[in-house]
Parts: sequence; structure tokens; C-alpha cells
Amino acid sequence: MTKMRAVDAAVLILEKEGATQAFGLPGAAINPFYSAMRAHGGIRHVLARHVEAASHMAEGYTRAEPGNIGICIGTSGPAGTDMITGLYSASADSIPILCITGQAPVAKLDKEDFQAVDIASIAAPVTKMAKTVLEAGQVPGVFQQAFHLMRSGRPGPVLIDLPIDVQLTEIEFDIDLYEPLPIARPEATRGQLEAVLDLIESSERPVLVAGGGIINADASDDFVALAEELGLPVIPTLMGWGVIPDDHALHAGMVGLQTQHRYGNENLLASDAVIGIGNRWANRHTGALDVYRAGRRFVHIDIEPTQIGRVFAPDLGIVSDAGAAIRGLLELVRERKAAGSLRDRTAWVAETQERKATLQRKTHFDNVPIKPQRVYQEMNAAFGRDVRYVSTIGLSQIAGAQLLHVYRPRHWINCGQAGPLGWTLPAALGVVTADPTKTVVALSGDYDFQFLIEELAVGAQFKLPYIHVLVNNSYLGLIRQAQRAFDMDYHVSLAFDNVNSPETEGYGVDHVKVAEGLGCKAIRVREAGDLAGAFEQAKKLMEEHQVPVVVEVILERVTNISMGAAGIDAINEFEDLAEGPEDAPTATIPLRPAAVTA
Repeated sequence: MTKMRAVDAAVLILEKEGATQAFGLPGAAINPFYSAMRAHGGIRHVLARHVEAASHMAEGYTRAEPGNIGICIGTSGPAGTDMITGLYSASADSIPILCITGQAPVAKLDKEDFQAVDIASIAAPVTKMAKTVLEAGQVPGVFQQAFHLMRSGRPGPVLIDLPIDVQLTEIEFDIDLYEPLPIARPEATRGQLEAVLDLIESSERPVLVAGGGIINADASDDFVALAEELGLPVIPTLMGWGVIPDDHALHAGMVGLQTQHRYGNENLLASDAVIGIGNRWANRHTGALDVYRAGRRFVHIDIEPTQIGRVFAPDLGIVSDAGAAIRGLLELVRERKAAGSLRDRTAWVAETQERKATLQRKTHFDNVPIKPQRVYQEMNAAFGRDVRYVSTIGLSQIAGAQLLHVYRPRHWINCGQAGPLGWTLPAALGVVTADPTKTVVALSGDYDFQFLIEELAVGAQFKLPYIHVLVNNSYLGLIRQAQRAFDMDYHVSLAFDNVNSPETEGYGVDHVKVAEGLGCKAIRVREAGDLAGAFEQAKKLMEEHQVPVVVEVILERVTNISMGAAGIDAINEFEDLAEGPEDAPTATIPLRPAAVTA
């Protein structure tokens, strides 16, 4: 056995476990770990400007490619507490990231030493494991357990807290004798899957709900094959968006109160059986449960036992890895198909596609200031099928999900449940780090953009080029829209006359100057007809300078985006609906004017 510092053993384990990309900030209590990374040379590192941003970069990196595990690193005390938001976000969306923090010496714990906080206790509710390692000899085992937990069952984040003396203590360790622990994932039995198929076959109008668990299981291709063999319409959740291409003949639209399509809600309401795979029945998807469940039977397949029955009791609940369940169902379906015992769903699918061709929202507005709907129309035209979108929360994300198009898994990277403002920019940097060959386009409102705006400098320093579409109405738009129920518009305006930038015309912060000051390029757009040219210019600037390029679009101050407050049968439409194909020119199915539904 070889004698080495505990941190040197930990870095060797990272390499063997395949986690070689870190994001973070060094500090006194974590410097030994950084010295181990420097000596090893195989762990890539991006220096963030804020530790919360480092955790979101790690999330973006993990979400971008199957098998990735992003690492975020910080010193003791506030570095760990800053990363709690990232751990919460990762936990809520089942994303494995590894958070490593420095800590005061073991003898100083519980003595209120400088920057010594019980980060393991703070992080415990939002991680699969949070542990302060008190004995150097336990470091290899703790890291081994961390990777086992992150990958097993429902994926999620882990925090390892390393006191500085533990980091520096020498231990006996041989990396050649280290082996990752086997991954534990439950699998549905043949009998359970037979019951699912029997329920489908006994239904007249079944739909498949595709959740993010399918993407986590890297099972999107098998899922599409299953949908095609069954001939069933597919409703992706927000986290499952991209499992099936938006223009696929079985894509029936998204459902919900906010990130939904008109035809998606109507197709769900017309169904009589719903088979959810790898989903959570999130409240913004279901809305009022009495409406969502009425007249329908439900199957719920999920890897996490506590998810079954958490929101409502399904008619059939199965604990299984999504990929295993899909592959098992696919085998059974093909057996029954060969025996000629599967029902023909052609008429039901045609009914869902008729709604898709008639229930559309208008996007072609020429207003000045620009209406947000036009922005997403131009994004569809400019960025095509291969773009990767990154977004978090707000009216920008909600409207984007209603109007943008996604064609591949992991091409809509969205913080779904936690939705912290500021997430988009650092997450996009993590996505670019994972695969610099893809075109990455981030989407933010002005408030999300301002939260962690300093991270643009990271993109400039480390040559992480992407396009950031900043839709600026100088408002907390989603909160302003929610305040309508209280008949107020209170402390949600970000507008002011900028004495240094009168060209902002009362919209406040000069994002162009800030972006340029942080080493990036920026373009401001005021008229809808200039959007296409701005996006093309942004592509060229990104390619030439290899830095983030901000496209700031000056929106009308007040726009209310389609959404509901209760049931999915009562969505408020605030804008004119499409009356002809020219009103929605980038829709995946051209609108049929003769069948327009009010």
C-alpha cells in the first residue's frame, strides 16, 4: 500500500469514478484539496465568482450528458451555505452533484471557530448524504459511498465536508484496489408490466406522460420506440421535454397551469387513462387534482418508492427505474403485437393531432416595444433543431416553454422544482463546459439575469461561448402577474432613469455595458424585425471571440402570459389566438384556419 494524504486519495477516487470536472473557489480550509488537484493534474476546474454559481455550474454540467457528475468545491463556512441553493435545486430535480467543502480542524469543531459551521446538518435535508469526515482513514469509504448514493435509486446530490487536518493526514491507500460500488436500481417485474399493459389495452384513450426520470435513465430512444409500438400520444412534463421530438406525430403537447400548450391540456382532458413514467405529478403540471383526475385511471412508475401515492393514489403504482420499465414494456408490447392482440389507436392519435393543428397561440406580433411571443418565434427560426436551451423560472421561461421547440433529450435544461433566480447563467456555463461543440442558448428575464450576472466573467475567462437571450421588461414579471389577484403592482418594478445610460430609456440597468465590462459581447434589440439579424450577429460574435454573447430584447413593460390558477380546464388567454398559419409561422403543425377554435 502507498502512503499519501487523504486528499490525494480523494482526487484519485474522483478520477476512477469518472468525475473529473470541478467548479469552485479555493480558500484556506480547502487549499489542501486544491493542492491535490494541482498535483494530480487530471481534474479540470472552472473558477466561479460566487460559490452558489459554482453549484449551479455543476448542475448544468451533470444535466448536459448521461453519466456526468459535476463537482462544486468551496472552503469552510459561507462557501457551504452559499451552495445550499444548488444542493436544493439538484435534490428537487434528481440531479447528482458532489459538493466538497473545507472545514475547521476536528479539535475546533463546536468551538465557534472562524468560518466553522455544521454544514452537514444544514445540508442534510437537501442531499442524499451530508457528512463531516472526522477520521482520515474514512475518506476513501465516504467518497465511495457518495458515488454509490448519487447514482443509485433516485439520483441526487451529496456533500462531503473535510476538516483541514483530515485532508492533510496521511493514510494507506492503493487506487488499483479501489472499485466503485455497484449501482442499485429497482426493476419492475414482468407481472407488474403485464398489469400496466392490460390497463392500457382496456382503455379507449390512453396517454403516456414522459417525466424527467426517462432522461435520467438515458432511455428516451426506448421510450419513443414504446410509444410508437403502442401508437399512444405522449405528453412530456417540463423535465421530460425533449424525450420525444416536438414535431413527432405522437407528441400531444405539454400539460399544466403554466408551461403548457392549449392542445396539451385538451388532449389530457380527453383521455381516460394516464400512464406516468419517471414523473412526480408536480402541482404546476396537474393543477387542481379533481379536474386532472376526473374520469381517468392512473399508472405511476417511478424509481423512488416514496413518490408513489405522494400526490394522489394511482390505480397502479410500480417502483422501477424508468429505463428498466420501458424496456420491459417494449418487450411485452412486441410480443402482443406479434400475436395480433394490440388495439389500433390511429383514430385517437389523429384526434390529438387535430387539436395540435387547431389550438395554437399567436406569436407573430410586430409591436414596439416587442411582445415576448415574437422573441420565441424568432428563436425557433434562428436556432433550429440542435440548440440546447437553458432556463430557470419567470414569465420568460413559462412563455418559452409554451412557444419554443425542443427535439432531443437534454436540450431543454431547466431547474424545475426549486426555480432559483440566477440559476440560468451559471448553469449555461456548466452545460457549455460539458460539451463546447453544441450551440447553447440561455433564456432569462432581467431579474434572473441580474442575480448572478458576475458569472459572465467566468465565461470570458475560460472561453465558454454561448448566447444569452435576455428579455427585458424591467419587471419581476411573474410576480407582477401574480399580484393582479391582489389588485396591486407593489415593489416589482426594476425601472429607473439611469443617469449614466440615458439610452436605456427608463429601463434601468444597462445590461450591455455590464456585459461588456465583464469581458463579453452584447447586442440590444428594440424592434421585432431586427431579432433575426441580432441572433445571426450573436452567432458570429460567439464564434469569433469565444465568449458569452448577450442579446438584450427590450420588451413591452406589461405582458400577461397564458396561465391558470386552478384547473387545467381554466387557462386564461391574455393575447389574441392564432387565426391562420401566418400568426404562428414556427408552429410544428401549420394552423388550419377552417378549424380555428375560439
